Amino acid sequence: MSSDDLNAPLGQHKKKPLGKLPALAPQVLAGLLALFGLAVAVWGAFVNDPLGGEPVAVVATSLPKSQASVAGGAGFQAHHDGMAGGKPAAAANVKIKKMAPPGSTTVTIIDGSSGKSREVIIPGKAKGATLKVPVDPKMLQTTRHGPIPKIGPDGARAYARYAEKRDVPAAKKDWPRITIIIGGLGISASGTADALAKLPAPVSFALAPYGADLQDLAAEARAKKHEVLLQVPMEPFNFPDNDPGPQTLMTSLTRDRNIDRLHWLMSRFQGYVGLISYMGGKFTASERALTPILRETASRGLIYVDDGASPRSVAGQLAGSQNLPFAKADIVIDAVPTPTEIDHALARLELMARERGNAIGLATALPATVTRIAAWAKKVEAKGFVLVPITMMAVKAKSS
Repeated sequence: MSSDDLNAPLGQHKKKPLGKLPALAPQVLAGLLALFGLAVAVWGAFVNDPLGGEPVAVVATSLPKSQASVAGGAGFQAHHDGMAGGKPAAAANVKIKKMAPPGSTTVTIIDGSSGKSREVIIPGKAKGATLKVPVDPKMLQTTRHGPIPKIGPDGARAYARYAEKRDVPAAKKDWPRITIIIGGLGISASGTADALAKLPAPVSFALAPYGADLQDLAAEARAKKHEVLLQVPMEPFNFPDNDPGPQTLMTSLTRDRNIDRLHWLMSRFQGYVGLISYMGGKFTASERALTPILRETASRGLIYVDDGASPRSVAGQLAGSQNLPFAKADIVIDAVPTPTEIDHALARLELMARERGNAIGLATALPATVTRIAAWAKKVEAKGFVLVPITMMAVKAKSS
């Protein structure tokens, strides 16, 4: 250190301060931001790109003429499920297949980055399914809730008109008969789809009155030759802790109130062969409450099936006096809904059928239930049984 450094006054060799930003810099920045915002606003107002370059789907009512001519009258079908052949859907090959099936939808997928488009056919329900299995308008009565079944002017009854009688070969006429009823359809979309896809035609379907699109579901089931029942919620002993749902038939209501509720339930869809009780331990044990319901059921040309929920049910005794075709479930197949227990229940059903000549099993549309019954149904005739729909089991009980 030199002596000059020690004697020199402090602060004489300070570094020059950095230059300050011009006073107008903040205004310049604000102006640039304003210009950027204005550019965005102009882009949004005049550029037709509402999704900002994202892929869009456009439903086409018909194929473009250019594609129709290339395909020679055939539609385009592309497999588009997010991946195609292990590659992203954007790289999937478009193959010329055939005309789009009835009820399907043709969708144009536009790649937002490349602008390329491709046609995808999304299958749907075939329109006109109801026309293949029509509901006879002469067998419907209009009520304040909608149409409900009635006996036709020629005496035709729904249980005969909508039955799917099975032709049993002469060699099997004396074989024990088994009926399977799957209930609760229309509530779970997956369970309903499984039942429709996997179960053979002789299995009967019971539709819950609270499902959506019940008429379409009934039409689809009937198109596949399944007989259809309407589930009727009835008061259990532990109501309201166990509540079957709206419009439940109650022992505390008058006859007219219960009949009105029954008409609401009957109006939910058409084409069924009869009614099946749902819960109803208390209601089916009451002769006073149940008799008007069974009388109304008979007067409308339907059968009645007791779900077997209560050993105290008087439905079997009352059906004869009403000239009502009647059946009762013997075993609840999925009371314990495990594959092993379902198989055991089906074995008990077979044993009962051998002993008595017939047996009826009731189950719900649970995945495990549908899977096990479908597998069992493929082998049941090899064991010497005949699987038949519910109308072939319903008989007119003798009056007691």
